[in-house]
Amino acid sequence: MSDLILQQLEREWIASRSVPELRPGDVVRVYVRIREGDRERVQVFQGTVIRIRGSGTGRTFTVRRIAAHGIGVERTFPLYSPRLDRIEVVRHSRVRRARLYYLRERFGKAARLKERLIVTPETAERPSERGIEFPEVAS
Repeated sequence: MSDLILQQLEREWIASRSVPELRPGDVVRVYVRIREGDRERVQVFQGTVIRIRGSGTGRTFTVRRIAAHGIGVERTFPLYSPRLDRIEVVRHSRVRRARLYYLRERFGKAARLKERLIVTPETAERPSERGIEFPEVAS
């Protein structure tokens, strides 16, 4: 009985939060509310999603970025945390793994990921705006 109530509360909490669809390899900008004393501010953390794990309200994702002096910083965020102000997906990357731990050993150009272009009905109508030219096919 109590398990059903918890599942219902979990479904309501997930439905009330607008969270973008995240995948490993996405470059995201996470806005986190930080409490310092009696005031609260929003801190931005931008990096690559290297892992997504869990399910329901316990779902978490790990973001890796390169900080000052080439030091890698990873932070794990609960996806449905009230401390997260919002999550923006900056770009999508094409990866073939669910866990991108190999990025920890790479830096610079070796750590680059190929961009994954997402075709939506709006972008499919106007491919030349993105700088893509399609050659004419002779029939």
